[in-house]
Amino acid sequence: MKRHFSMLREFQLADWFTLANAFCGTGAVFAAMRFLQDGAHGYLLFGMALIPLAFIFDALDGRIARWRKSSSTLGRELDSLSDVISFGVAPAALAYACGMQGGWDWLVLSYFVCCGVSRLARYNVTAEALSDGGDKVPYFEGTPIPTSLLLVIVLAIAAATGGIGQQLWLGQWQLGPWQLHPLVLLFALSGSLMISKTLHIPKP
Repeated sequence: MKRHFSMLREFQLADWFTLANAFCGTGAVFAAMRFLQDGAHGYLLFGMALIPLAFIFDALDGRIARWRKSSSTLGRELDSLSDVISFGVAPAALAYACGMQGGWDWLVLSYFVCCGVSRLARYNVTAEALSDGGDKVPYFEGTPIPTSLLLVIVLAIAAATGGIGQQLWLGQWQLGPWQLHPLVLLFALSGSLMISKTLHIPKP
């Protein structure tokens, strides 16, 4: 027990904001599961609302780390793991809850999450080289994983207007043995942009 508390004492202020990010993402996943269990739209909308909150915590942790000059390898790893939950797994879970439950949908959503994981792993490996010995990376290779917030906003609008489930926007296609909901292709596009090596986005 003492060892656990000793580890917590090593956390910087920014790390607690990073954990708040992960907390929101985990809550969004549970909310999606609860919606599938009870069918109460309030849970689904609540889960979607947690993703913008996670985005705010994600933005604040970096600013606080730079302000306090407390950047660390631990903080960077915490940030990546939290982002996988909040901007990878959670949006995929919310999309599934909204009705993207066909076999092809599963593959696309899994591809999206794997792209997010790969993008974060690549960033962690190349960050030092890209910073050229400095403290700041000048640009992102591929879109940052928090851009999946845009996907959640689309889902939230669909949910608020009744465009989920059987009424999911753009309908569904039967392709061979499995169903595909065309809306899920937004996740395929987002994932592909994350792992692009030719797309360079200046980092603010």
